[in-house]
Amino acid sequence: MNTNYREQATGPFRVGDKVQLTGPKDRLYTITLVEGGTFGTHRGDILHNDIIGKPEGSVIVNGFGIEYLALRPLLTDFVMSMPRGAAIIYPKDSAQIIVEADIFPGARVVEAGVGSGALSLYLLRAIGPTGRLDSFERREEFAQIARANIISHTGRNPENWDIHLGDLQDRLPEVVSEGDADRVVLDMLAPWECIDAVAAALVPGGVVLGYVATVTQLSRFTEALRDSGQFAEPQAWESMVRGWHLEGLAVRPQHRMIGHTGFLVTARRIAPNTVLPSFKSRAAKNNASDEDKAVWNPEHIETRKVSDKKLRKTVRNAQTAAQAKLEQPE
Repeated sequence: MNTNYREQATGPFRVGDKVQLTGPKDRLYTITLVEGGTFGTHRGDILHNDIIGKPEGSVIVNGFGIEYLALRPLLTDFVMSMPRGAAIIYPKDSAQIIVEADIFPGARVVEAGVGSGALSLYLLRAIGPTGRLDSFERREEFAQIARANIISHTGRNPENWDIHLGDLQDRLPEVVSEGDADRVVLDMLAPWECIDAVAAALVPGGVVLGYVATVTQLSRFTEALRDSGQFAEPQAWESMVRGWHLEGLAVRPQHRMIGHTGFLVTARRIAPNTVLPSFKSRAAKNNASDEDKAVWNPEHIETRKVSDKKLRKTVRNAQTAAQAKLEQPE
């Protein structure tokens, strides 16, 4: 197993490498190179040996003369195609999280809701080998998928990363000492339930970032942050990405875009026993009815259902890919 990431991510193609082939009509195919292997398409076969040893960015021609551009998939490509049980955080939101939460090399980061490991990959890259990532996940199947996906991409089980099973508010005090976390990222159904535990773990000045899907979750989380008296004024936003069609002078927005995926909320931890000054006046809180409050409860928020059968299959696929990566020769 090659532990040097730069050597693993660059240089001529080797056995065990993932390769992204771009064919006619910009169709993408991702394969794992095997000595003597063959990738079959309806337009002819591509021999793995024709790719092994070639520099990245080479053009490969199959038996019918069809040309394919061969490149290693970027992390974004891997995240969008890896086995998943839970819905992933899209790369556009992962980028915002890294920047807006100010994830820095050497940081100790807590992540709640590891899902399929997409955000974990970006966080591990941002904190570097001197940082530490503690991920918390309620479901063992999701933890297995996430671990396998990370091994499949990095070729190792990172020494500075652990997955802890259980509820964040119960496990966090056991894992992270008071005031020892620099950043906390919450991707969970009811992040407002964990505010006290998060505040205790965060260093003064640290950042908590919540990723929530609905307006009701956004409202309850921000109000809970304010009411706790342990954080500065929360900031909330969403991002949308629209590609552009570029062909000569025909430059125009694409018809499709990545629209709403979730809301991001950040807040800074203030020093204990500190009372925030009133920098600006806020509107008086309205008197919400019991019916209004009910829609803020987790049981009233629809979540993506994943069958046990699909989860078992996803776990097998992810672990198979991870084992193949571990067995890759140096």
